Amino acid sequence: MPALEEVVADQPDLASSGAPVARVRRFGAWALLSYLALGVLVLIQLWRDPSGRVLSANDDDHGFFLAMLAHGERVVFHGDNPFFTGRMNVPDGMNTMANTSVLALTVPFAPVTHFLGAGVSMVLLLTLGLAGTAAAWWWVFSRHLVCSPLAAWIGGLWCGFAPALVSHANGHINFVSQFAVPFIVWQVLRLREPGRVLRGGVLLGLLIVLQVFLNEEVLLFTALTLFVFVVAYACFARRASIEAARRFLLGLGVAGGTALVLLGYPLWCQFAGPQSYSGQPFEPGKFVTDLLSLGAYARQSLAGNGVVARALSVSPTEENTFWGVPMLVMLVVAGRMLWHQVAARAAMIAGLALLVMSMGPELRVAGHDTGVPLPFALIAHVPIIDLVSVTRFAMVPTTVIGVLLALAADRAGLLPSRRRTAFWVGLALALAPVLPKPLPVVAAPVTPPFIAQRMWERYVPEGRTLVTVPLPEVTTGRTGMRWFALSGLDYEIPRGYFMVPANPPQDRTGSWNAAPRPTADLLRLAGAYGRMPVVTDADRRAAVADLRYWRAAVVVLVPDTPNRDLLQTLVTDLLGAAPQQVGGVEVWDVRGMVHPAG
Repeated sequence: MPALEEVVADQPDLASSGAPVARVRRFGAWALLSYLALGVLVLIQLWRDPSGRVLSANDDDHGFFLAMLAHGERVVFHGDNPFFTGRMNVPDGMNTMANTSVLALTVPFAPVTHFLGAGVSMVLLLTLGLAGTAAAWWWVFSRHLVCSPLAAWIGGLWCGFAPALVSHANGHINFVSQFAVPFIVWQVLRLREPGRVLRGGVLLGLLIVLQVFLNEEVLLFTALTLFVFVVAYACFARRASIEAARRFLLGLGVAGGTALVLLGYPLWCQFAGPQSYSGQPFEPGKFVTDLLSLGAYARQSLAGNGVVARALSVSPTEENTFWGVPMLVMLVVAGRMLWHQVAARAAMIAGLALLVMSMGPELRVAGHDTGVPLPFALIAHVPIIDLVSVTRFAMVPTTVIGVLLALAADRAGLLPSRRRTAFWVGLALALAPVLPKPLPVVAAPVTPPFIAQRMWERYVPEGRTLVTVPLPEVTTGRTGMRWFALSGLDYEIPRGYFMVPANPPQDRTGSWNAAPRPTADLLRLAGAYGRMPVVTDADRRAAVADLRYWRAAVVVLVPDTPNRDLLQTLVTDLLGAAPQQVGGVEVWDVRGMVHPAG
């Protein structure tokens, strides 16, 4: 199909003009350094102590990705299976391919994790993800779409540091690392060129493989956006589209074949392998984009208001719109400037379509469902679509805004003097309020010597597990999950924070918790509500059975956990023995109780 480069068809081709290329190169070094500096600024508080601090807005995912970084280290240094780990959720294991394991990052950064720790790898990847996404878009803009280096810089700045990206920098390595997306988009659009079928198709296929191991959701968003773009463009420019259709479709076939050959086994592991699942643990309409969030400001924007943002967003990590009213005005201005260009018009339609999708099955305004039906209701339960958190579709129009800003800024030089001045003043007023602030952090709980000094090795032989109380699960077991990650996954644990089948084989719906076990439920409820249950002999037998199922060697009470004294009393009653004080923690050695012959 006709490439997006036609939006600047009336301007000189950068590839054939030495002066523009030289100007771009001179500007480029400063542009890239500015993105890197801004990335460091956003993560500066975590940089000060990568292993001793945690992102306060999302410590659950922070711990999860620390574990995935440690898994990548084990793949490289211990030969572990990249697509499955048996070191958590013992004895069932966890399908890393069916989780956001970001193998394209954790494996290459394994040496950093091995020598400097998962905390350093975490902050480094978050920083490089933001800066790298901005730089990738800048490269595509400056080489192919615009003549003005400043316009390219503005487009890259928005695409890499828009409120949505900064929001996801609260622990989501997978969503801030979108540096492959602009190259995927560009290679798809170049397939319409003569001679690109084989070469372009193979290159696109390799980029698709890379993106699968970064984030499949973003790949899905990109594919849907390109589909809408191509259909819209074909409606506007039928003759040119028909002429390019055969080359375009053949190139897509080559790309699909290349990707399928390389991804066949990993995708089988993901969708049909052990601990694979289907669907999400919530209805598609639960997490959607609020209409009023479009004109509001995110928590981490300079003009952000926490009270307003909380009322209009799913969480601090899902503020996927929050563009502000001045930006909405600038979008109208940019749309008016670019509407005569068919490709820009098609991009606007694609962005609008995905924005409507992000609003879910019915319109939500100011936190209230209005009952107004939206098109997403028709596809809410389509396989693959049902695996997506709906509000994240809004990341597409966010990126489209960056494209439109770059193109409009490039064309601003053609405007009369007064209109040009008004454009730049308006753009400054739209961008300044959404510039990011440093992400908030809190001090992580100190890792006790029992873990930090590897005292656990005397108690936990190979093939047995270390059971923390609270159990290492979402929300209630953050510390146990963090210990496990910072240890390098050197010991094994039951349960954990991940996506697995809810209760296989009866229920294979995705769940953030492992299948129910009586003792896990008893401990979770007691710790959450601070109520001591009446312990029966059946509870004690179930505790022994569960510890045997988990192949437990020791049970360790997490210091300073909420309702710690209650949990200590409860575990003591369940096991019929008092704990020992070892290395700053209370330990119940259950090897003889659970495996008397072991």
